[in-house]
Amino acid sequence: MMQSATAGSVRAPHAAAARAEWARLQKTLAAQDAVSITGSDLSIADVVAVSLHGATPKLTNDATILQNVADSVDWLKRQLDDRQVIYGVNTGFGGSADTRTADFERLQSAAVQHLNVGILLQSDKRSKGREDGRPDPRRRSNELLRSHALPGPIVRAAMLIRCNSLLRGHSGVRISVIQSIMQLLARDMTPVVPLRGSISASGDLSTLSYVAGAIEGNPDIFVKFRGEQAKSMTLPANETLKLAGLEPVRLQAKEGLGITNGTAPSCAAAAIVMHQANQLAILVQLLTAMGTEALAGTAHNYHPFISSVRPHDGQTEAAANILSFLAGSKISPDREPERVGLAQDRYALRTAPQWIGPQLEDLALATRQVSTELNSTTDNPLIDAATGQVHHGGNFQAMAITSAMEKTMTALQNLGRLIFAQSSELINNQTNKGLPPNLSADDPSDSFTFKGFDVNMAAYMSELAYLAHPMSTHVQVAEMTNQSVNSMALATARYALEALEVLSLMAATYIYTLCQALDLRCMQLEFRARVREPLLETARTWLDPESRQIGNADYNFDAFDERVGNQAIDSILQRWDQLSHLDLAERCGAAVNDSFGAILLKLINWGTGEESISHKFIGKFMERASSILFSEFLEIRAHFLDQDAPDTTTHRYISPASRVVYDFVRRDLAVPLNRGVDDHPPLLLRRAQNEMLFKNAAAAAGVNYAGPDQHQQRLASHGRILGSMAGDIYEALRAGELHARVMAFAETAGMWH
Repeated sequence: MMQSATAGSVRAPHAAAARAEWARLQKTLAAQDAVSITGSDLSIADVVAVSLHGATPKLTNDATILQNVADSVDWLKRQLDDRQVIYGVNTGFGGSADTRTADFERLQSAAVQHLNVGILLQSDKRSKGREDGRPDPRRRSNELLRSHALPGPIVRAAMLIRCNSLLRGHSGVRISVIQSIMQLLARDMTPVVPLRGSISASGDLSTLSYVAGAIEGNPDIFVKFRGEQAKSMTLPANETLKLAGLEPVRLQAKEGLGITNGTAPSCAAAAIVMHQANQLAILVQLLTAMGTEALAGTAHNYHPFISSVRPHDGQTEAAANILSFLAGSKISPDREPERVGLAQDRYALRTAPQWIGPQLEDLALATRQVSTELNSTTDNPLIDAATGQVHHGGNFQAMAITSAMEKTMTALQNLGRLIFAQSSELINNQTNKGLPPNLSADDPSDSFTFKGFDVNMAAYMSELAYLAHPMSTHVQVAEMTNQSVNSMALATARYALEALEVLSLMAATYIYTLCQALDLRCMQLEFRARVREPLLETARTWLDPESRQIGNADYNFDAFDERVGNQAIDSILQRWDQLSHLDLAERCGAAVNDSFGAILLKLINWGTGEESISHKFIGKFMERASSILFSEFLEIRAHFLDQDAPDTTTHRYISPASRVVYDFVRRDLAVPLNRGVDDHPPLLLRRAQNEMLFKNAAAAAGVNYAGPDQHQQRLASHGRILGSMAGDIYEALRAGELHARVMAFAETAGMWH
């Protein structure tokens, strides 16, 4: 029985925070509540609800908050009436702040104009095809070009976050202007914003200028929305405003600067990154538990004592989580096992808490940094209407987001490195403790099932490691040397999103690998349990001279030394595991033949004596033992490959937490145990076609063929290439479907309360 406290009794700050964020998101989505912004309590879950799940945003109706916004506008007007000089209101911008003007509205138009400089593709700015219906001569030459637009969810999140910041009443932007942005957002009308061009120093100026241009009704700023029958449409901003029944905004003093001079896009991308990165961090801990089972490792790797004498919070949490995920496992009990070969598990399992722990600590800090930024005023100058002061500062410098994202990318790279090592160990028959090479369920001489995934994982890992390089070490001086240090936060967050994508590809591949390996491991355990008694019976029959002298029927088998017999069988099964690279027929004979010396030595030590056992009887034993291995393995393999048995059989061995992932793959996504090359779709299709030809021929001959459409059924359930099945897991993983099940399991198990 596993001796372990549940994770709920262990302090788990990272997992508890991730669980709370998830619960808030689910509550909002289930109740179909609008996300109300107040300037002070916006959460990552709120941002995700609006940007990714279509939750409706709205402004608070709190009179005090709205009055604070109005007070900042009124205070600014009084200062301008008194001819006070205020940066960006009656001066130029940045290194051009030595200019002065009394045309405040024109200045704000100039602010937006000089920032609308990003490059978008024509394809980013139209629904589809050329508006005049003619073919686009650049189409082929530009097929290599990916979209140059910032993804819609990031733009929507940025609009929400910027409005939340403006609502704090430090920016001098009218409520009506904030409402214009919110009304576009509530109608799911998303400005098309360039992907690149922000250095995130004076905020994400150029990025946000396209939001300002949209509410201005700029005819060369474009907006995406859902038209009739939910068809995606893209129209110029002036036409979009008409369609929405909104009036174009004429920006007043400081409003162009107030909209653009902030970190909202960087923070938006970072919030989405943290939401998904925290999910992957929890998943990697669960996959490590599954990997421990698949590799026949020991849960003792994660014993609380180990972390208690090195009490880092992250290590302690990771160990407790993995141990709890292993609770109930019959493959990996929490004890030091008797081992043949290596005396302990390799690093990918044994040091997993020490490896994961620092990543959890970094992700927890990064989450706090992003959460703080969500409810901050990131503007310049700052208006304090209560004291009648204006403050010129640098809250728009987004280095806090860069710091969070660089930590996150490093954490994602390290998590990826761990599951890459585990996956490599699992696919390699030299390290996977008796599983077949490449996790091929059929003969390994002509089946290489998961070998390609091993190569893919190396490709993913290399790209992930490249992406983890810091961006902050590559900043350039900009804007007349005024922006001498800049954070590059938005670019860093964009690369963090790419790192998430790559790690998710790795996780999906590893999940598929784990499910295959767990079935094969349970097949191995079933085979070992099933073959032992027939082998022992054969040993009694052919290796005990007394039994042969008086006749098997009358012999008292108590005289047979069961310990020696079991040791002989252990020698055979140990060699069996070592020979997993051989085809079945060759493997059976080799496992018995190669164990001959060990068996003979045990018999001599037993006192039988080499001279009392003739070669004839030893030969009979070896022949019979080889036959038993062959027939029993065929039967066990057929049980796993040709029926629905793997579900229930594997269930008996793996932990309840592992079953969550296993059932999600095998049942929800209908990704089956792969039988090897027989499941290659062209071969399945050919057999199904032959089966149909046979039935048709039988019918033409007047023969009623009532047999099952075996190959047609197999084609329907298994007729996908390996990449498609991994792809199904990947898309479900990115959609949050697996995480929902993991969170439900944790809730039921009382984890992280």
